Amino acid sequence: MKGCSADRYRPRIRRVGSNSGVLVLNSNDCDWYQRSVYWSERANRPHEKGVRRGRRSQPLVLCGHGASLRIDAGTLLVRNGFTHYPQKREEFRLFPGAPDLPERIILLDCSGTISFDVLDWISAQGIVLVRIDWRGNVVCAIGNIGYSANRYRAQWQVEMRSDPQKRMAWCNALISRKIEGSIKTLEKVIPRSPAWELAMKRAYADLSRLELDPPRDIQTLRTIEANSAAAYFRAWRPIRLRWKGTGSRPIPEAWLTMGARTSPFALAGNRNAGHPVNAILNYAYTVLQSEVHIQAVTEGFDPTIGIMHEQSPGATPFIFDAIEPYRSEVDRAVISLLRSETLHASDFVLRSDGVCRLNPQFAKVAVAHARKAIENARVGLSLAGLDLA
Repeated sequence: MKGCSADRYRPRIRRVGSNSGVLVLNSNDCDWYQRSVYWSERANRPHEKGVRRGRRSQPLVLCGHGASLRIDAGTLLVRNGFTHYPQKREEFRLFPGAPDLPERIILLDCSGTISFDVLDWISAQGIVLVRIDWRGNVVCAIGNIGYSANRYRAQWQVEMRSDPQKRMAWCNALISRKIEGSIKTLEKVIPRSPAWELAMKRAYADLSRLELDPPRDIQTLRTIEANSAAAYFRAWRPIRLRWKGTGSRPIPEAWLTMGARTSPFALAGNRNAGHPVNAILNYAYTVLQSEVHIQAVTEGFDPTIGIMHEQSPGATPFIFDAIEPYRSEVDRAVISLLRSETLHASDFVLRSDGVCRLNPQFAKVAVAHARKAIENARVGLSLAGLDLA
């Protein structure tokens, strides 16, 4: 086999014929093809036993180049994009009122077309269309999720925010739940190490502090949360990742272990990931964010009225409040995925600026694992319990 092309992102594609729908790669990247096929097969496996089926069970995830959604004879005709060559085009035809309609259609860093009629169709069917970019950001969510706050819930948010004593009691309990989730992750999926011991010691000490001497201001609480999170993520660092094909496709030394939950691109926070684990977490947390956002609106909360997180123009601070207890569920899913797989350099793209991106088919698998964890955590059924009444 010839070596891979220098362009390690998606190989360049040209279209053959004006309407042929056939895409040909100008690259001989066999590794990329093989890994794309591998992850595509993983993403398309039948659902495991015990997973809830039927209507509103699993989202339809699209990725790659040339994806399209259009109305055809009253049905929604969905064509998935191309991520490698050769590849057979995936098509899905969704009928109105069918019992197996997906609850979400997720456009995962893909290019293509969508018609205006599609927006009307998915709204009528109660389907939400979510667009996620390559950084793991929710670009938009379209569908039957218009904001119509329950005035009692919105009033509760305002009162909780404006009463310092009630606000701190709620926020302290929220972070306690987050730390309890971190302890569960450490116990279930993180191997013991000196860093693990320190993280556990820190977590239990912080829980005791929150119970016996709770902070009286948000800044003090944030300091406790940040220090606990730093110790928690340090326990991840020694975990070695399994790699293959590194003789022909070298990887940075930092990629041999899970590394730190930070980005070398400080101004971008953790969004412009420089490490595969962080790139995967960005996608997984975004899935959690979109699910909680939709559920919050459904239950009548106002996403713009945060209790712990501060309000700012265009922001949805209540969503970031609400996802805190569930981050550890996503963490466990990501760690379990990585510890069960042998990775290859072609599962990722290292751009010339040092930013790490995922193979689109691998991103689909990561999103599916996050979705399963969120579903198992019953996020949608417990969100209303965040008032801790």
